[in-house]
Amino acid sequence: MEVAVLGGGHGCYAAAADMAEAGHAVRFWRRDAAAFAPVLETSTVTVKDAKGERAAPIALPTTDLSQAVAGAELILIPLPATAQAGLFAHLAPLLADGQVVFLPPGSFGSYGLLKAMRDAGNTSNVACAETGTLPWLCRKHGPAEVAVSVRATRLPTGVMPARDSERALAVIKQAFPAVEPIEDALAGALMNAGPIIHPPLIIMNAGPLEHFDAWDIHNEGTQPAIRRVTNALDAERIATRAAFGYGPPHFPLADHYDDARDEWMYGDSSHERLTDSGDWREHIVLTEHRYMLEDTKLGLAFLVSAGDYAGVPVPVARGLLALGSAICGEDFRETGRTFETIGISDLDRTALTTLLRDGPAS
Repeated sequence: MEVAVLGGGHGCYAAAADMAEAGHAVRFWRRDAAAFAPVLETSTVTVKDAKGERAAPIALPTTDLSQAVAGAELILIPLPATAQAGLFAHLAPLLADGQVVFLPPGSFGSYGLLKAMRDAGNTSNVACAETGTLPWLCRKHGPAEVAVSVRATRLPTGVMPARDSERALAVIKQAFPAVEPIEDALAGALMNAGPIIHPPLIIMNAGPLEHFDAWDIHNEGTQPAIRRVTNALDAERIATRAAFGYGPPHFPLADHYDDARDEWMYGDSSHERLTDSGDWREHIVLTEHRYMLEDTKLGLAFLVSAGDYAGVPVPVARGLLALGSAICGEDFRETGRTFETIGISDLDRTALTTLLRDGPAS
């Protein structure tokens, strides 16, 4: 299958390597030619995991976005949600009938991309899907090298427009057999684990993060008090999903930490493999890190707005959002990604259902 991977983040390099090793023809696009030079020169990405270290062949590394996406059956965008708007503006006019875009995860970016297409006058039949997590726990170890600690074993995935789910998921499963169908893209957005696990970790570890040169919030930063907050926050997410009519499995985050519970998205012992890697012992600037800007400003703000829309109290989410806003000096409820800021808060339930089923109107 012709697969385009867009972006230069950790997950993008893991995606390019895994898709190539699975036998797909990979077009790998990155905007920054200087940073991308080692891949452009060698047409390879080095991947390191439990099997060892090897070079994965990239069929077409390129800095030309149109060259990357033209004719690609599947387009992968494993970028932070903060990068979506800038990319979507350039990508929207280029997409063509029958293509499938996968945002792992998406923070309801599926709506943003299809809306950008319609605003650009592109009426092509494109399906956009999003899931609950990045399919890899990974970190780049160099300009052409990525280390993968864990790969996802379950990927609950929703599609916009939902009426095109069967076709879209059939394409995605060729690349990600772990995909599991769920109702629609909003169900996928409310499955996103990032806004549940990361805001408590970055906010409640604010002191040590500012004090120490490096701190592993997934290791010594994951203490029982923080886990209790995470569990309460996740209960609000699950209540919000239920209020929209989405059924189980809800993939509670507690499953990630306890192998005696149901298998979570990364499978058993994934938290231990993450902390054992040491790759998450890092210097974090609170006001700049993606856990704050992606998972709090965008993801948690979206959850609060979804709770408000559905009439579900979300006091823990609202409190963490307020604390993140105070740390950054910005009201994330007003500036983040919400039902209000993306323009769907005035839709009644019938209109919202129609939007999720059919996608944005031309």
